[in-house]
Amino acid sequence: MPARTQAFFLERVPTPIGLMLVLSDEQQRLRAVDWEDYESRMHLLLRRQYRNQHVELRDAAQASPARRALLDYFDGDVRAIDALDVATGGTDFQRLVWQALREIAGGQPISYGILAGRIGRSSAVRAVGLANGANPVGIVVPCHRVVGADASLTGYGGGLHRKRWLLDHEARWNAPPSTPG
Repeated sequence: MPARTQAFFLERVPTPIGLMLVLSDEQQRLRAVDWEDYESRMHLLLRRQYRNQHVELRDAAQASPARRALLDYFDGDVRAIDALDVATGGTDFQRLVWQALREIAGGQPISYGILAGRIGRSSAVRAVGLANGANPVGIVVPCHRVVGADASLTGYGGGLHRKRWLLDHEARWNAPPSTPG
């Protein structure tokens, strides 16, 4: 039996930290977010998630809700991405980790150990790290909000310079207003 074809619509979105690739499906659900200079990684993650399907990328004919929300995010409305509809492949464990990532508040990074504890798997820190690294929907499923136990910046599929920028951006826009004094 031939593999089923899954069509995703590709948008290339300029951001302050590089050209972002945004994939949505026919139902306007977000399927992937990555960076143009990491496009081969995005294709690898898609092959791993949709093993029994052929993934076909088509240029988007119109702006998706994800594109608009991500542009708002980069303009300072860091909560604009919170309600985006996301659909992923992956294992049950990966999807559990990815859902927990969406519950991390912007500007409030946590460690892999804390994330493992939040999903009730305190001893699965390495597995949580692997699931985090396999996340196909960067920024919206905010894997950049996970740091080392000592709060150091650890790997990020888009490069540590982007992780640092995203964390600083979220901290700046989520900071409480200062009171005159």
